[in-house]
Amino acid sequence: MKNKFPTDFLWGASTSAYQVEGAWNEEGKEPSVQDIKSIPEGTTDFKVASDHYHRLEEDVRLFKELGLKAYRFSISWSRVMPNGKVNPAGIAFYKRLIELLKEDDIQPIVTVFHFDLPASIAEKGGWENRETIQAFADYCQVLFDHFGQDVPLWQTINEQNVMALAGSVIGTSNKSMKEKFQENHHMLVAQALVTSNYHKGNYNGKIGPAPNIASVYPASDKPEDQMAALYMSALRNWLFLDVAVFGKYNHNAWHLLEKIGAAPVITAEDQTILAEGTGDYIAFNYYNTMTVSSYFAKEQKIDQQSGFGIPGFFQTVENPHLPMTEFGWPIDPEGFRFTLNEIYSRYRLPLLVTENGIGVSEQLIDGKIYDDYRIDYLHQHIQQMALAIEDGVEVIGYCPWSAIDLISTHEGINKRYGFIYVNRTDEELLDLARYKKDSFYWYQQVIEENGLGE
Repeated sequence: MKNKFPTDFLWGASTSAYQVEGAWNEEGKEPSVQDIKSIPEGTTDFKVASDHYHRLEEDVRLFKELGLKAYRFSISWSRVMPNGKVNPAGIAFYKRLIELLKEDDIQPIVTVFHFDLPASIAEKGGWENRETIQAFADYCQVLFDHFGQDVPLWQTINEQNVMALAGSVIGTSNKSMKEKFQENHHMLVAQALVTSNYHKGNYNGKIGPAPNIASVYPASDKPEDQMAALYMSALRNWLFLDVAVFGKYNHNAWHLLEKIGAAPVITAEDQTILAEGTGDYIAFNYYNTMTVSSYFAKEQKIDQQSGFGIPGFFQTVENPHLPMTEFGWPIDPEGFRFTLNEIYSRYRLPLLVTENGIGVSEQLIDGKIYDDYRIDYLHQHIQQMALAIEDGVEVIGYCPWSAIDLISTHEGINKRYGFIYVNRTDEELLDLARYKKDSFYWYQQVIEENGLGE
């Protein structure tokens, strides 16, 4: 499958600001909602994280050694614009990061918002407050003014659908469905406004959304299970991409929201902004598929990748045909090919995979991490991505989660995803030294060969 990938394919890796940087209150940064949220017992907070802020040069050198063609990272709103004012130190940090990447021929890919709303904006109602739309547009304009010519690929909002559907888990929202989907609507309008502003600025790049997409399988061939899958797909996936690509809400998702009393208030101006601000490409995160049946009452264990039910519409169930990770997420490489095809068939826009990976508890043994399970997981997913490209899907890059170990959203540092091990635990910072895992050398070879060499 070696030759399935275009010569300019972006082999990359991903992180996010609050999960990797640390330095949570240094050099003018204000706290974000992630810095001040309550942390599950036995897990670390995000205040030091992987200390990437202080180890920037070292980390980028490692990314170069890994052979990355692209690095997808997020910018911290509360570092760049604390309390609504531009922070020169925050700008300087990201300017330095982008410069280092470009010196090493690594293409910067920027997500402007990844779960970390500034605390001062959250205090004023956060995304539920319409004023946040303009605050977000102002923040993005600062980024475009400073970095617009240096960054060819931008993403607006990471996993907006996860914020809407599992906000209580990732620490972004604890509100009712009605409130969450009003917040969500304001985010969609903000995204469209920023996309439109970017296009008007004639920057030399592309901008698009970055949802988490999990294709949905019906639990059986029963018609009611097929309908359940249709509605779950609409609510979890297509609502977000239909607005970003077509400028309007998906009709099935809208019907469901109306039925459960969660439909947002939409103004005529909102509709105009949504129609005008559509994306150039689709970035998306893929970890697994979901399986649903028609609704039945059961205990809900909410997780950003596990399921939930909505009475009258669907109930997620376990798929007996799929193995699970240590943390209870299904592993479905064939589902990755299916998802790539499904998205491309609906939207016919270039696709960039911005997250894919396996979280595992890991211990350093004689300075090494033997992570064959990660190699196996990524190998299978890259194999299926090659088949999707053969199917005719336009995939422009692959940026697995994560470049380096970072703090998982609600499982601390214990749940590791990186190619590079960071020497710390949830209880102790230790020396934060970097160690290359076996997967580092494997992925290095994949990049070198532009594929699996099969």
